Amino acid sequence: KAGKGTGSFGKRRNKSHSSCPRCGRRSLHLQKGVCSACGYPAARTRRYNWGYKAIRRKTTGTGRMRYMRHLPRRFKNGFREGTQAVSKKASGSD
Repeated sequence: KAGKGTGSFGKRRNKSHSSCPRCGRRSLHLQKGVCSACGYPAARTRRYNWGYKAIRRKTTGTGRMRYMRHLPRRFKNGFREGTQAVSKKASGSD
């Protein structure tokens, strides 16, 4: 039987997509060399306004934010660098 049901699943053995080096999903088309999820190797990440839920999943704040998570505190302190905090022991009350 040549339907698209159970009998046909045994014949599916060719992979068209591999894992993407940028987004990590199994969306890199092997013949095209283009990721269907993030658009790699294009410089801009693939995003469309009709997929607003997909944008929400991939947007800033869904990852570790190793640089940006410290910015509010650094901004509050005027981006100061190379200074030492004043010791509270030395200027304690008598």
